[in-house]
Amino acid sequence: MEAEVDKLELMKNPVTLLKELSAVKSRYQTLQTRFKPIAAEQKETKNRICATLNKTMTLIQELQKQADLELLPLTEGEKTAAEQLKAHVSDL
Repeated sequence: MEAEVDKLELMKNPVTLLKELSAVKSRYQTLQTRFKPIAAEQKETKNRICATLNKTMTLIQELQKQADLELLPLTEGEKTAAEQLKAHVSDL
């Protein structure tokens, strides 16, 4: 709050409380309006990254098949990274 308001004063004076609540609501709505496009852009960027990653993984798998490369088992670090990636992709 811009000006510190005494809590007892707010309880004694409902008009002051309503004014303070109105000011908080207004600031919240302003922030929500400012951040809504950012959140949408962030989601769209995440979707594009996931799509590109999926295409890249598919391409790598196809190239491995065509080259008859032996696929080695994943290391523990690679398994952890794959699990984290799957968790993020499933959040979409």
